[in-house]
Amino acid sequence: MKKSIGLIFVFFLTAFLHAETIKMKDGSLISGSILSQTQYTLNLATSYGNVTLNQREIDQILPDKHRIVLSGGTQLIGVITDLDEFNLKLQTDDGTIVNIDMPQIVSIEAYDYDRGADAQKEFVEKTQQQQAAQIAAAQTLAQGTVQAEGGLTFDSDINQVFDSKNATVVNGTVVTPNAQAKQPSVKFLTEEEAFVKGEPTQDSYTQAQKKELLEQNSAKNKSTKTLPNEKEFSKYFALQIGIRPTDLKLDNSNRGNYWTTDDNAIDVSGTGVAVSGKFLWRLGGSNLWVGPVLGISNIPNASFEDKDSAVQDDPTHYPDPTAKTSGRILELGGSAHYYINPKSRFAFYIVGTAGLEMLQLNYRGELQSHSMSSNGFFAGGGLGIETWVDDLMIGLEAREIYAKRSNRLSGSGATNLVVQLQTSWKF
Repeated sequence: MKKSIGLIFVFFLTAFLHAETIKMKDGSLISGSILSQTQYTLNLATSYGNVTLNQREIDQILPDKHRIVLSGGTQLIGVITDLDEFNLKLQTDDGTIVNIDMPQIVSIEAYDYDRGADAQKEFVEKTQQQQAAQIAAAQTLAQGTVQAEGGLTFDSDINQVFDSKNATVVNGTVVTPNAQAKQPSVKFLTEEEAFVKGEPTQDSYTQAQKKELLEQNSAKNKSTKTLPNEKEFSKYFALQIGIRPTDLKLDNSNRGNYWTTDDNAIDVSGTGVAVSGKFLWRLGGSNLWVGPVLGISNIPNASFEDKDSAVQDDPTHYPDPTAKTSGRILELGGSAHYYINPKSRFAFYIVGTAGLEMLQLNYRGELQSHSMSSNGFFAGGGLGIETWVDDLMIGLEAREIYAKRSNRLSGSGATNLVVQLQTSWKF
Protein backbone atom coordinates (compact mmCIF):
# COMPACT_ATOMS: atom_id res chain seq x y z
CA MET A 1 0.00 0.00 0.00
CA LYS A 2 2.83 2.40 0.93
CA LYS A 3 4.58 1.66 -2.37
CA SER A 4 1.39 2.44 -4.32
CA ILE A 5 0.99 5.74 -2.47
CA GLY A 6 4.62 6.60 -3.21
CA LEU A 7 4.10 5.89 -6.92
CA ILE A 8 1.06 8.18 -7.01
CA PHE A 9 3.09 10.85 -5.18
CA VAL A 10 5.93 10.66 -7.68
CA PHE A 11 3.57 10.55 -10.68
CA PHE A 12 2.04 13.94 -9.87
CA LEU A 13 5.34 15.43 -8.73
CA THR A 14 6.69 15.34 -12.31
CA ALA A 15 4.26 18.07 -13.39
CA PHE A 16 6.74 20.77 -12.46
CA LEU A 17 9.58 19.61 -14.68
CA HIS A 18 8.11 20.94 -17.92
CA ALA A 19 7.81 24.54 -16.72
CA GLU A 20 10.53 26.68 -18.31
CA THR A 21 11.24 30.37 -17.72
CA ILE A 22 12.81 32.36 -20.54
CA LYS A 23 14.75 35.53 -19.62
CA MET A 24 14.85 38.01 -22.50
CA LYS A 25 17.67 40.50 -23.04
CA ASP A 26 15.32 43.37 -22.11
CA GLY A 27 14.71 41.77 -18.69
CA SER A 28 11.30 40.28 -19.47
CA LEU A 29 10.44 36.89 -17.99
CA ILE A 30 8.20 34.50 -19.93
CA SER A 31 7.10 31.18 -18.39
CA GLY A 32 5.77 28.18 -20.29
CA SER A 33 6.61 24.87 -21.93
CA ILE A 34 9.05 24.69 -24.86
CA LEU A 35 7.30 23.13 -27.87
CA SER A 36 10.19 23.27 -30.33
CA GLN A 37 13.24 25.34 -31.18
CA THR A 38 15.58 25.96 -34.08
CA GLN A 39 18.73 27.98 -34.57
CA TYR A 40 16.65 31.12 -35.02
CA THR A 41 13.34 30.70 -33.13
CA LEU A 42 11.86 29.11 -30.00
CA ASN A 43 8.17 28.15 -29.73
CA LEU A 44 6.78 28.46 -26.20
CA ALA A 45 3.35 27.47 -24.85
CA THR A 46 2.29 29.91 -22.11
CA SER A 47 -0.89 30.19 -20.05
CA TYR A 48 -1.98 32.97 -22.45
CA GLY A 49 -1.32 31.02 -25.67
CA ASN A 50 1.62 30.00 -27.87
CA VAL A 51 4.34 32.51 -28.72
CA THR A 52 7.38 32.41 -31.04
CA LEU A 53 10.54 34.06 -29.68
CA ASN A 54 13.61 35.25 -31.56
CA GLN A 55 16.69 33.35 -30.36
CA ARG A 56 18.78 36.53 -30.70
CA GLU A 57 16.55 38.29 -28.15
CA ILE A 58 16.81 35.47 -25.55
CA ASP A 59 19.30 36.01 -22.72
CA GLN A 60 19.03 32.57 -21.09
CA ILE A 61 16.72 29.70 -20.21
CA LEU A 62 16.49 29.71 -16.43
CA PRO A 63 16.67 26.29 -14.77
CA ASP A 64 13.64 24.79 -13.05
CA LYS A 65 13.93 25.40 -9.31
CA HIS A 66 11.79 23.85 -6.60
CA ARG A 67 11.36 24.23 -2.88
CA ILE A 68 11.30 20.85 -1.09
CA VAL A 69 9.62 20.95 2.35
CA LEU A 70 10.60 18.01 4.54
CA SER A 71 8.98 16.56 7.64
CA GLY A 72 10.11 18.64 10.62
CA GLY A 73 10.04 21.88 8.62
CA THR A 74 13.40 21.69 6.85
CA GLN A 75 13.36 23.31 3.40
CA LEU A 76 15.68 22.90 0.42
CA ILE A 77 15.77 24.93 -2.81
CA GLY A 78 17.47 23.76 -5.98
CA VAL A 79 17.20 21.96 -9.32
CA ILE A 80 15.78 18.41 -9.41
CA THR A 81 18.27 16.28 -11.35
CA ASP A 82 16.74 12.82 -10.94
CA LEU A 83 13.94 11.04 -9.12
CA ASP A 84 12.16 7.75 -8.82
CA GLU A 85 9.55 6.28 -6.50
CA PHE A 86 12.06 6.00 -3.61
CA ASN A 87 14.55 8.87 -3.97
CA LEU A 88 14.88 12.45 -5.25
CA LYS A 89 18.19 14.13 -6.14
CA LEU A 90 18.40 17.91 -5.77
CA GLN A 91 21.28 20.16 -6.82
CA THR A 92 21.50 23.21 -4.59
CA ASP A 93 22.88 26.61 -5.63
CA ASP A 94 26.37 25.75 -4.37
CA GLY A 95 26.48 22.62 -6.59
CA THR A 96 25.88 20.09 -3.82
CA ILE A 97 23.84 17.01 -4.83
CA VAL A 98 21.39 16.09 -2.05
CA ASN A 99 19.69 12.68 -1.86
CA ILE A 100 16.21 12.88 -0.33
CA ASP A 101 14.05 9.88 0.57
CA MET A 102 10.51 10.25 -0.78
CA PRO A 103 8.83 9.54 2.61
CA GLN A 104 10.62 12.62 4.03
CA ILE A 105 8.96 15.00 1.53
CA VAL A 106 5.93 16.95 2.77
CA SER A 107 5.43 19.21 -0.25
CA ILE A 108 7.16 20.59 -3.34
CA GLU A 109 6.66 24.02 -4.87
CA ALA A 110 7.91 25.18 -8.25
CA TYR A 111 9.85 28.43 -8.06
CA ASP A 112 7.98 31.00 -10.16
CA TYR A 113 10.26 33.80 -11.30
CA ASP A 114 7.25 36.04 -11.90
CA ARG A 115 6.27 35.52 -8.27
CA GLY A 116 9.83 36.35 -7.30
CA ALA A 117 9.61 39.64 -9.17
CA ASP A 118 6.47 40.60 -7.19
CA ALA A 119 8.23 39.81 -3.93
CA GLN A 120 11.15 42.00 -4.99
CA LYS A 121 8.76 44.87 -5.69
CA GLU A 122 7.21 44.54 -2.24
CA PHE A 123 10.66 44.59 -0.74
CA VAL A 124 11.47 47.89 -2.49
CA GLU A 125 8.17 49.49 -1.42
CA LYS A 126 8.70 48.53 2.22
CA THR A 127 12.23 49.83 2.42
CA GLN A 128 11.33 53.04 0.51
CA GLN A 129 14.98 53.49 -0.17
CA GLN A 130 15.17 53.80 -3.89
CA GLN A 131 18.69 55.14 -3.80
CA ALA A 132 19.93 52.25 -1.68
CA ALA A 133 18.28 49.77 -4.05
CA GLN A 134 20.04 51.39 -7.02
CA ILE A 135 23.40 51.20 -5.23
CA ALA A 136 22.81 47.51 -4.40
CA ALA A 137 21.84 46.86 -8.02
CA ALA A 138 24.99 48.54 -9.30
CA GLN A 139 27.17 46.52 -6.91
CA THR A 140 25.50 43.28 -7.99
CA LEU A 141 25.94 44.14 -11.67
CA ALA A 142 29.61 44.98 -11.09
CA GLN A 143 30.13 41.52 -9.63
CA GLY A 144 28.80 39.96 -12.85
CA THR A 145 25.66 38.45 -11.28
CA VAL A 146 22.43 38.25 -13.32
CA GLN A 147 20.00 40.73 -11.81
CA ALA A 148 16.20 40.59 -11.68
CA GLU A 149 13.65 43.35 -11.44
CA GLY A 150 13.92 45.24 -8.13
CA GLY A 151 17.68 44.87 -7.63
CA LEU A 152 17.76 41.35 -6.14
CA THR A 153 19.71 38.52 -7.72
CA PHE A 154 17.90 35.29 -8.61
CA ASP A 155 20.04 33.50 -6.01
CA SER A 156 19.43 35.93 -3.18
CA ASP A 157 15.72 36.54 -3.71
CA ILE A 158 14.70 32.89 -3.31
CA ASN A 159 14.96 33.05 0.47
CA GLN A 160 12.96 36.31 0.40
CA VAL A 161 10.18 34.69 -1.62
CA PHE A 162 9.97 31.43 0.28
CA ASP A 163 11.08 32.67 3.75
CA SER A 164 13.10 29.47 4.01
CA LYS A 165 15.94 28.31 6.23
CA ASN A 166 19.00 26.40 5.15
CA ALA A 167 19.10 22.66 5.80
CA THR A 168 22.10 20.71 7.06
CA VAL A 169 23.61 18.37 4.44
CA VAL A 170 26.07 15.58 5.42
CA ASN A 171 27.61 13.48 2.64
CA GLY A 172 24.81 14.49 0.27
CA THR A 173 22.02 13.51 2.72
CA VAL A 174 19.62 15.89 4.42
CA VAL A 175 19.81 15.95 8.23
CA THR A 176 16.46 17.15 9.60
CA PRO A 177 16.77 19.06 12.92
CA ASN A 178 14.73 17.77 15.84
CA ALA A 179 14.35 21.24 17.35
CA GLN A 180 11.22 23.29 16.87
CA ALA A 181 11.03 24.09 13.19
CA LYS A 182 8.87 26.48 11.29
CA GLN A 183 6.05 24.63 9.54
CA PRO A 184 5.51 24.96 5.79
CA SER A 185 3.68 28.04 4.67
CA VAL A 186 1.22 25.89 2.67
CA LYS A 187 -1.93 25.29 4.74
CA PHE A 188 -3.82 22.03 4.34
CA LEU A 189 -7.21 20.99 5.63
CA THR A 190 -7.63 18.28 8.18
CA GLU A 191 -9.17 15.01 7.03
CA GLU A 192 -12.50 16.00 8.58
CA GLU A 193 -12.51 19.44 6.94
CA ALA A 194 -11.44 17.98 3.60
CA PHE A 195 -14.23 15.39 3.76
CA VAL A 196 -16.86 18.08 4.48
CA LYS A 197 -15.60 20.49 1.80
CA GLY A 198 -14.66 17.80 -0.74
CA GLU A 199 -11.06 19.06 -1.02
CA PRO A 200 -7.76 17.10 -0.92
CA THR A 201 -5.77 16.54 2.27
CA GLN A 202 -2.04 17.18 2.62
CA ASP A 203 -1.13 13.52 2.01
CA SER A 204 -3.19 13.20 -1.15
CA TYR A 205 -1.89 16.51 -2.50
CA THR A 206 1.74 15.56 -1.86
CA GLN A 207 1.30 12.11 -3.39
CA ALA A 208 -0.30 13.65 -6.48
CA GLN A 209 2.63 16.09 -6.81
CA LYS A 210 5.23 13.33 -6.71
CA LYS A 211 3.40 11.12 -9.20
CA GLU A 212 2.88 13.92 -11.70
CA LEU A 213 6.49 15.11 -11.46
CA LEU A 214 7.86 11.59 -12.07
CA GLU A 215 5.59 11.09 -15.10
CA GLN A 216 6.61 14.35 -16.78
CA ASN A 217 10.29 13.74 -15.97
CA SER A 218 10.06 10.35 -17.70
CA ALA A 219 8.27 11.90 -20.70
CA LYS A 220 10.83 14.68 -20.92
CA ASN A 221 13.75 12.23 -20.87
CA LYS A 222 12.07 10.13 -23.57
CA SER A 223 11.40 13.14 -25.81
CA THR A 224 14.99 14.39 -25.55
CA LYS A 225 16.59 11.00 -26.26
CA THR A 226 18.71 11.23 -29.39
CA LEU A 227 20.04 8.64 -31.79
CA PRO A 228 23.72 7.62 -31.57
CA ASN A 229 26.09 9.57 -33.78
CA GLU A 230 26.64 7.42 -36.87
CA LYS A 231 30.05 8.98 -37.57
CA GLU A 232 31.46 7.68 -34.27
CA PHE A 233 31.37 4.03 -35.46
CA SER A 234 33.80 2.25 -37.77
CA LYS A 235 33.02 -1.47 -37.21
CA TYR A 236 29.85 -3.50 -37.62
CA PHE A 237 28.91 -7.04 -36.55
CA ALA A 238 25.59 -8.76 -37.32
CA LEU A 239 23.94 -12.11 -36.63
CA GLN A 240 21.11 -13.18 -38.95
CA ILE A 241 18.51 -15.94 -39.00
CA GLY A 242 15.70 -16.52 -41.46
CA ILE A 243 14.42 -18.76 -44.27
CA ARG A 244 15.82 -19.87 -47.61
CA PRO A 245 13.65 -21.73 -50.14
CA THR A 246 15.54 -23.84 -52.71
CA ASP A 247 14.44 -25.12 -56.14
CA LEU A 248 16.41 -28.36 -56.58
CA LYS A 249 15.92 -31.06 -59.25
CA LEU A 250 17.84 -34.34 -58.92
CA ASP A 251 18.80 -36.07 -62.19
CA ASN A 252 18.60 -39.84 -61.56
CA SER A 253 18.87 -41.07 -65.15
CA ASN A 254 22.45 -42.41 -65.11
CA ARG A 255 22.68 -43.94 -61.69
CA GLY A 256 23.18 -47.67 -62.26
CA ASN A 257 20.04 -49.79 -62.01
CA TYR A 258 18.07 -47.12 -60.17
CA TRP A 259 15.06 -45.76 -61.99
CA THR A 260 12.46 -43.04 -61.48
CA THR A 261 9.53 -41.57 -63.36
CA ASP A 262 8.89 -38.04 -64.71
CA ASP A 263 11.89 -38.09 -67.04
CA ASN A 264 14.15 -39.05 -64.16
CA ALA A 265 13.88 -35.52 -62.64
CA ILE A 266 13.16 -35.74 -58.92
CA ASP A 267 11.99 -32.62 -57.07
CA VAL A 268 13.91 -32.34 -53.80
CA SER A 269 13.06 -28.67 -53.15
CA GLY A 270 12.14 -27.23 -49.78
CA THR A 271 12.46 -24.26 -47.43
CA GLY A 272 15.28 -24.41 -44.93
CA VAL A 273 16.63 -22.26 -42.09
CA ALA A 274 19.44 -19.84 -43.02
CA VAL A 275 21.90 -18.56 -40.39
CA SER A 276 24.74 -16.16 -41.13
CA GLY A 277 27.13 -13.65 -39.60
CA LYS A 278 29.12 -10.75 -41.00
CA PHE A 279 31.78 -8.31 -39.86
CA LEU A 280 32.09 -5.04 -41.76
CA TRP A 281 34.30 -1.95 -41.70
CA ARG A 282 33.37 1.57 -42.76
CA LEU A 283 35.33 2.87 -45.75
CA GLY A 284 36.66 6.22 -44.59
CA GLY A 285 33.83 8.46 -43.45
CA SER A 286 31.42 7.28 -46.16
CA ASN A 287 28.14 5.37 -45.96
CA LEU A 288 29.76 2.24 -47.46
CA TRP A 289 30.67 -0.74 -45.27
CA VAL A 290 32.47 -3.90 -46.50
CA GLY A 291 33.69 -7.15 -44.93
CA PRO A 292 33.46 -10.96 -44.86
CA VAL A 293 30.26 -12.97 -44.46
CA LEU A 294 29.72 -16.63 -43.55
CA GLY A 295 26.37 -18.38 -43.96
CA ILE A 296 24.92 -21.85 -43.66
CA SER A 297 21.45 -23.16 -44.46
CA ASN A 298 19.89 -26.60 -44.47
CA ILE A 299 18.13 -28.42 -47.30
CA PRO A 300 15.06 -30.03 -45.70
CA ASN A 301 14.16 -33.69 -46.04
CA ALA A 302 12.50 -34.86 -49.25
CA SER A 303 11.24 -38.40 -49.97
CA PHE A 304 10.32 -40.27 -53.16
CA GLU A 305 10.02 -43.87 -54.42
CA ASP A 306 13.18 -45.28 -55.96
CA LYS A 307 14.27 -48.87 -56.69
CA ASP A 308 17.21 -50.83 -58.02
CA SER A 309 17.61 -54.37 -59.37
CA ALA A 310 18.64 -55.77 -55.99
CA VAL A 311 15.40 -54.56 -54.44
CA GLN A 312 13.31 -55.98 -57.29
CA ASP A 313 14.99 -59.41 -57.00
CA ASP A 314 14.03 -59.66 -53.33
CA PRO A 315 10.65 -57.91 -52.89
CA THR A 316 9.93 -59.87 -49.69
CA HIS A 317 12.69 -58.11 -47.73
CA TYR A 318 12.56 -54.77 -49.53
CA PRO A 319 8.96 -53.97 -50.52
CA ASP A 320 8.70 -50.65 -52.42
CA PRO A 321 11.44 -48.76 -50.61
CA THR A 322 11.38 -44.98 -50.26
CA ALA A 323 14.53 -42.92 -50.83
CA LYS A 324 15.20 -39.71 -48.87
CA THR A 325 17.39 -36.65 -49.39
CA SER A 326 18.64 -33.81 -47.18
CA GLY A 327 21.64 -31.53 -47.21
CA ARG A 328 23.17 -28.15 -46.54
CA ILE A 329 24.49 -25.07 -48.31
CA LEU A 330 27.64 -23.29 -47.08
CA GLU A 331 28.50 -19.77 -48.29
CA LEU A 332 31.79 -17.99 -47.75
CA GLY A 333 32.34 -14.59 -49.29
CA GLY A 334 32.07 -10.84 -48.85
CA SER A 335 29.25 -8.41 -48.16
CA ALA A 336 28.78 -4.68 -48.67
CA HIS A 337 26.26 -2.21 -47.19
CA TYR A 338 25.49 1.22 -48.57
CA TYR A 339 23.26 3.25 -46.22
CA ILE A 340 20.71 5.49 -47.91
CA ASN A 341 19.65 7.45 -44.78
CA PRO A 342 22.04 6.51 -41.94
CA LYS A 343 20.91 9.29 -39.57
CA SER A 344 17.22 8.35 -39.56
CA ARG A 345 15.40 6.35 -36.90
CA PHE A 346 14.79 3.64 -39.54
CA ALA A 347 17.89 3.37 -41.73
CA PHE A 348 17.62 1.68 -45.15
CA TYR A 349 20.64 0.18 -46.89
CA ILE A 350 21.45 -1.62 -50.14
CA VAL A 351 23.24 -4.94 -49.61
CA GLY A 352 25.38 -6.94 -52.02
CA THR A 353 27.09 -10.33 -51.51
CA ALA A 354 29.36 -12.59 -53.54
CA GLY A 355 31.57 -15.60 -52.91
CA LEU A 356 31.85 -19.39 -53.03
CA GLU A 357 28.87 -21.71 -52.50
CA MET A 358 29.30 -25.37 -51.50
CA LEU A 359 26.14 -27.50 -51.72
CA GLN A 360 26.01 -31.06 -50.47
CA LEU A 361 22.98 -33.35 -50.97
CA ASN A 362 22.78 -36.68 -49.11
CA TYR A 363 20.90 -39.63 -50.70
CA ARG A 364 19.62 -42.37 -48.39
CA GLY A 365 18.21 -45.40 -50.22
CA GLU A 366 16.95 -48.76 -48.98
CA LEU A 367 20.25 -50.56 -49.59
CA GLN A 368 22.84 -47.82 -49.90
CA SER A 369 23.51 -44.14 -49.19
CA HIS A 370 25.84 -41.66 -50.77
CA SER A 371 26.26 -37.87 -51.24
CA MET A 372 26.59 -35.55 -54.21
CA SER A 373 27.85 -31.96 -54.39
CA SER A 374 27.44 -28.83 -56.46
CA ASN A 375 30.11 -26.17 -55.88
CA GLY A 376 30.40 -22.82 -57.58
CA PHE A 377 30.19 -19.06 -57.20
CA PHE A 378 27.19 -17.11 -55.98
CA ALA A 379 26.18 -13.44 -56.11
CA GLY A 380 23.23 -11.59 -54.69
CA GLY A 381 21.71 -8.25 -53.79
CA GLY A 382 18.80 -6.81 -51.90
CA LEU A 383 17.57 -4.30 -49.35
CA GLY A 384 17.75 -4.04 -45.56
CA ILE A 385 16.34 -1.86 -42.79
CA GLU A 386 17.66 -1.26 -39.25
CA THR A 387 16.64 0.74 -36.19
CA TRP A 388 18.37 1.48 -32.89
CA VAL A 389 17.13 -0.21 -29.70
CA ASP A 390 19.31 1.10 -26.84
CA ASP A 391 22.91 0.15 -27.76
CA LEU A 392 22.14 -2.36 -30.51
CA MET A 393 20.14 -2.49 -33.73
CA ILE A 394 17.48 -4.84 -34.99
CA GLY A 395 16.47 -5.15 -38.61
CA LEU A 396 15.26 -7.16 -41.58
CA GLU A 397 17.19 -8.07 -44.74
CA ALA A 398 16.02 -9.64 -48.01
CA ARG A 399 18.44 -10.82 -50.73
CA GLU A 400 17.98 -12.51 -54.11
CA ILE A 401 20.77 -15.09 -54.54
CA TYR A 402 22.00 -16.37 -57.92
CA ALA A 403 23.97 -19.65 -57.98
CA LYS A 404 24.21 -22.01 -60.98
CA ARG A 405 24.00 -25.69 -59.94
CA SER A 406 26.21 -28.41 -61.47
CA ASN A 407 26.53 -32.22 -61.82
CA ARG A 408 23.28 -34.08 -61.15
CA LEU A 409 21.63 -30.85 -59.86
CA SER A 410 22.21 -28.92 -63.11
CA GLY A 411 18.46 -28.80 -63.84
CA SER A 412 17.74 -26.89 -60.63
CA GLY A 413 16.64 -23.26 -60.43
CA ALA A 414 19.49 -20.75 -60.27
CA THR A 415 17.87 -18.10 -58.05
CA ASN A 416 16.28 -18.11 -54.65
CA LEU A 417 15.22 -15.48 -52.07
CA VAL A 418 16.72 -15.29 -48.57
CA VAL A 419 14.82 -13.33 -45.88
CA GLN A 420 16.46 -12.88 -42.47
CA LEU A 421 15.93 -11.05 -39.21
CA GLN A 422 19.13 -9.62 -37.76
CA THR A 423 20.66 -8.17 -34.60
CA SER A 424 23.70 -5.96 -35.13
CA TRP A 425 26.18 -3.83 -33.20
CA LYS A 426 28.19 -0.82 -34.31
CA PHE A 427 31.30 0.13 -32.39
